[in-house]
Amino acid sequence: MEELNTLIQSIKALDAGAMDAARQRQAQLAKPPGSLGRLEDLSVQLAGITGKVHNEIRKKHLLVFAGDNGVVEENVSSAPQSVTLMQTVNLTRAKTGASVLAKYTNCGITVCDVGVNADIREPAVLNRKIAYGTQNFTKGPAMTRQQALTAIMTGADLARSTQADVLGVGEMGIGNTTTSSAVLSVLLGADVETVTGRGGGITDQSFVNKKNAIRKGIALNQPKAEDVVDVLSKVGGFDIAAMCGAFLGAAASRRAVVIDGFISAVAALCAVRLCPLVQGYLIPSHASYEIGYQLAMDAMKLQPLFLLGMRLGEGSGCPLAFQVLESACAVLNHMATFDQAGIDDGYLEEIRQGDKFTVEGKA
Repeated sequence: MEELNTLIQSIKALDAGAMDAARQRQAQLAKPPGSLGRLEDLSVQLAGITGKVHNEIRKKHLLVFAGDNGVVEENVSSAPQSVTLMQTVNLTRAKTGASVLAKYTNCGITVCDVGVNADIREPAVLNRKIAYGTQNFTKGPAMTRQQALTAIMTGADLARSTQADVLGVGEMGIGNTTTSSAVLSVLLGADVETVTGRGGGITDQSFVNKKNAIRKGIALNQPKAEDVVDVLSKVGGFDIAAMCGAFLGAAASRRAVVIDGFISAVAALCAVRLCPLVQGYLIPSHASYEIGYQLAMDAMKLQPLFLLGMRLGEGSGCPLAFQVLESACAVLNHMATFDQAGIDDGYLEEIRQGDKFTVEGKA
């Protein structure tokens, strides 16, 4: 825990002064106040993260953590475990949804094996294997506490060492909506029914199996909600733990980090529970189709950028969010001010005193 505690203590709050300066800059731009909505908010958040008003997203990078989950023995997934291996390799070849989007948005990608249940001979896959998959958590803890800590620090180290202006965090692992739902259920004290969806698509019987497995795993292992490492070790996965570490590592190195879908959101929540300051560094991409997603967002007081009905995982939402971040930077950096545009903004004085845009009863 000493190494993890040192990492947590290195994470600092957002730069309030830079954020105020960014807001002032937005107020000077030739547009109605707040008319660019979330783009304005993102530019202010980026200023707080970097300490600079003017930011540019020159280099974007997606980190994908791959691992297998022993709980698949309980028939909780429609896909065989071998799919983890195949898609881990395919991610390095621009053959999966996330890697195609990364390629065509000029985004780098690192695929890291933290626990695939097979030997991977593809040199493009970064080998940080902790074990050949986790144990079946319906029969005991998914992993040891030390393995959970190793996975967290593996993700943190990779995030801190990756050269990029912004990071995104994704995953690959059959059965990981089961582990994510289990972790979320414990962290929120929520009923399994409210956090568990059908993942990549499963039969009615497998859906019953999935929820029963989660209930059994929680009852058997008794994870402590106040101890994130305990929760991850007992009902989590190597991928989730490493992703949690990546969110911590990004915050420690003062870089914005994009959440993908449900599994990524649960990992982000783990990071926020370990260090609440991480919340300021997080940027959600799309609203996941999984039912537990919004609960995780609510717990972090975040709202996704997109509503696209996506539920692929892999980090597929991150390249899309990167483009929005680039746009937010472009607006702040290159729009003309009222003075530059030759416009007297005196007519806005009264409007700036409050919300003069919303019609009563309308959003």
